[in-house]
Amino acid sequence: MSAPKLFWPGKERALKSRPIGSGKAPKVWMAEGYGRLIHGDNLAALESLLPELTGKVMLAYLDPPFLTNRAFRTHGNEFAFDDRWSGRAEYLTALGQRLVLVRDLVAPNGSVVIHVDPKMSHYIKVLGDEVFGDDAFASEIIWRYRRWPSKTLNFQRVHDVLLRFRKDPKAKPRFNMLYEPLAPSTVATWGTNKQRAVFEANGRRKRSQTTSEKTKGVPMGDVWDIGIIAPVSRERTGYPSQKPEALLDRLITSLTDPGDMVLDPYMGSGTAIAVAAKRGRMFVGIDESDVAQEIVRTRLVAAGVQMAGAA
Repeated sequence: MSAPKLFWPGKERALKSRPIGSGKAPKVWMAEGYGRLIHGDNLAALESLLPELTGKVMLAYLDPPFLTNRAFRTHGNEFAFDDRWSGRAEYLTALGQRLVLVRDLVAPNGSVVIHVDPKMSHYIKVLGDEVFGDDAFASEIIWRYRRWPSKTLNFQRVHDVLLRFRKDPKAKPRFNMLYEPLAPSTVATWGTNKQRAVFEANGRRKRSQTTSEKTKGVPMGDVWDIGIIAPVSRERTGYPSQKPEALLDRLITSLTDPGDMVLDPYMGSGTAIAVAAKRGRMFVGIDESDVAQEIVRTRLVAAGVQMAGAA
């Protein structure tokens, strides 16, 4: 039985044909020793990267618009990005075209992470299955955060969804296990050393024993409780939809090694790019927003990255 698929007018033609970008030549800002920022339409930019970077990106992180049908501005009232669409079909077509190009750029042992909200995550999960393959889905990460409550006759929405797909499910993935602290009850009972399972001769498990080796903690789960950026945080840039560095640090540390390439086609405030630089990863960031480009260059310079003028 074939896997479920999404259908909308023009979908097959849009996703199977090579998309056409805006036609404008993008500007490129070089980050010495790290990579580049591409100032322009991400569809055209992704296409232009194919000859050089096909199969070389270890992590592609996409934080696209969420189909809110709003135009977003910075805290200083500068235009940031437009999230208005004629409908879900146009939105899925645009994202699908970019996912097809991203798929070709990712290394066989690499990952693609799509950051969305619960309203669209189920559609994008099915779309991702079509683009990457039924067996390429790796995990659904729930980013849980706290924010001011809203007046609604519903449960408060306090999470985003990060869908991770592998490029080649048969290849050993780039994955560095991260750990969470032990539960207080575990520490109280067993301390902070590793436990070893003990079995009787009939195979029945007995009470575990504590070893002399310190434990790293509990292997990281797929629900991440990370706070949003506080209004007075020094990390805040004023760009709407900015994500915390702690969130991207967890992704980049677990899914890449130093020297690996990180791709962010919806760069925005550049959190993925800033964290990649701090962690010694190469990067390519793409955004057509003037204010986004300025914010990201400022973040990189503050992190000690030398920037060369746009070409």
